[in-house]
Amino acid sequence: MNHGFVKIAAAVPEVRVADPKFNVQQIESLVIQAEGHGVEIICLPELCITGYTCADLFAQQLLLDEAEMGLIQLMNFSRSLDIITIVGLPVCFRGSLVNCAAVIQKGRILGLVPKSYLPNYREFQEKRWFTSASELPADATVLLCGQQVMLSARQLFHTPTCTFGVELCEDLWAPIPPSCQQALQGAEIIFNLSADNDVVGKLDYLQGLLRQQSARCISGYVYAAAGFGESTQDVVFSGKAMILECGKFIAEGQRHSLKPQLIESEIDVERLRADRRVNTTFTACSAKEKSAPYHIVETALITQRDFEFTRPINPHPFVPQGADLDERCREMIAIQSEGLAKRLHHIGCKAVVIGISGGLDSTLALLIAVNTFDLLGLERHGIVGVTMPGFGTTDRTYNNAVDLMHALGISIQEVNISRSVLQHFEDINQNPKNHDVTYENSQARERTQILMDMANQLNGLVVGTGDLSELALGWCTYNGDHMSMYGVNAGVPKTLVRHLVTWFAQQDQLSPASRILLDIVDTPISPELIPAEETDAATLNAQIAQKTEDIVGPYELHDFFLYYVLRYGFRPSKIFFLAQQAFGNTYPVNILKKWLLNFYRRFFGHQFKRSCLPDGPKVGSISLSPRGDWRMPSDASRDAWLAECESL
Repeated sequence: MNHGFVKIAAAVPEVRVADPKFNVQQIESLVIQAEGHGVEIICLPELCITGYTCADLFAQQLLLDEAEMGLIQLMNFSRSLDIITIVGLPVCFRGSLVNCAAVIQKGRILGLVPKSYLPNYREFQEKRWFTSASELPADATVLLCGQQVMLSARQLFHTPTCTFGVELCEDLWAPIPPSCQQALQGAEIIFNLSADNDVVGKLDYLQGLLRQQSARCISGYVYAAAGFGESTQDVVFSGKAMILECGKFIAEGQRHSLKPQLIESEIDVERLRADRRVNTTFTACSAKEKSAPYHIVETALITQRDFEFTRPINPHPFVPQGADLDERCREMIAIQSEGLAKRLHHIGCKAVVIGISGGLDSTLALLIAVNTFDLLGLERHGIVGVTMPGFGTTDRTYNNAVDLMHALGISIQEVNISRSVLQHFEDINQNPKNHDVTYENSQARERTQILMDMANQLNGLVVGTGDLSELALGWCTYNGDHMSMYGVNAGVPKTLVRHLVTWFAQQDQLSPASRILLDIVDTPISPELIPAEETDAATLNAQIAQKTEDIVGPYELHDFFLYYVLRYGFRPSKIFFLAQQAFGNTYPVNILKKWLLNFYRRFFGHQFKRSCLPDGPKVGSISLSPRGDWRMPSDASRDAWLAECESL
């Protein structure tokens, strides 16, 4: 089971210009390698059988006959293979010559796709030799290699796993590339046979085109361009081989290599279909597509084979890598701050109240509030940080909370909740030695009541601290920390909260606040609702008796599950497969299954909390707001999801 992944390849063979026999041998070598790796479709460069730079030799009958014989040789070679091969060659049609991509499989030509746009400027003179697809009859066929074959740019190819289209080089550079219509008519992967030469600065422009086209078409895009051996006279070809999915590169070859290249990866066709289903703009464009329908060519059945999964899976899909992380943090903080600023400006409020625990979430909410007040030109003393120590509060978190508030120059209040909660226990006949859910939730609700009442006193706003991951798991007390007047962290997953706090610390590494922030980042995540353990100062971590990730599971796993559940709607078996690829060296399979089961149990069981969330800014691609991205019945059955998890 390949979970919707289609293994494809872009290949760059060594080429001798005007030597089809040599070129076909090189092509065969790459095809058989790809077949051995489980590749379903392989794409090679434009005119790779003859070479792209043959120029006026394209008028020589010998070269054209040798090209056809070369294709026959490839067809015979493919008879016992499942792989679909896309190669480029010149094809004669009614006295004209057409630059074509031939799609072959199991000894048969499935179709010939002619080039639509022929560059005839600067170093390119293709109209000197070739005729455009637009000048061919709509029902054109040609006798080639003993087969009568359709010759049309308006055909798609349907395999048991995907539908794909083909365009050639300059087609991509047109204002409206053929791949736009191909995608709207059902193509999920686009293959581009190219002979794009290299000049300084051109690569960046080309990569931008590829990103935009694969993103706009919500498709995979496979690009194979001519390389070493093709470079003759005044032009140089570097052998660009690139594979993209929805605007992102997933594999790329080495340019200017003197050796043949075979670049492989797996395109997630299920992901493409999921994106298209929810993208109403794409479906609207598809519905308005008025051009004649494309001819669908059915390929031969392909024996389902397992393949080595080579595509890296990011274990932290919410967290960018390298320099992108700094930019992501900067942008998210700006979005959170602007959202809070608008709310304060709209209601004319100059005071906010935040419960500060010394944990990650409340720290981030406080930092956002400080940033917002600075943006609005408001005095920081309008931010009231309230520390509310209780039965489980440790010295480490308490001291960090107080010290951070002092360092940031905000107003500080302290309300110890122990006495009022004990009174509440007496009122409702709750044994304080019974550390059950009532014991825990009573503390959370007491804290929320204090914050709400203090906000009323100050004519202020309670800023919520809960994050996206906690909302997904229901790890919040209903009408306790679940409730606020504006939840600035509601769109931020836990794995990114840590990086955002670290980012703030790195802005001024020598300040007292920076040192406190880094210690908060290193503190185990805990609601601190259970009495702390007795220990000495040398082992502060051991004081925290209630560690969240020991109870609900590692947040890095839950954020991974959440991303693929919400972003693409993948089923549990596929998410489990992806998790194995991402975390195989970190968590055993039984642990992955355990926490995946727990995720689905909690995710379905706590939707009622998400159905009445306070306002909060959407900052990323995933949101659980009932007014935004996620609308789910609170009483939906989880049985089908849990059954599949159990069967893993």
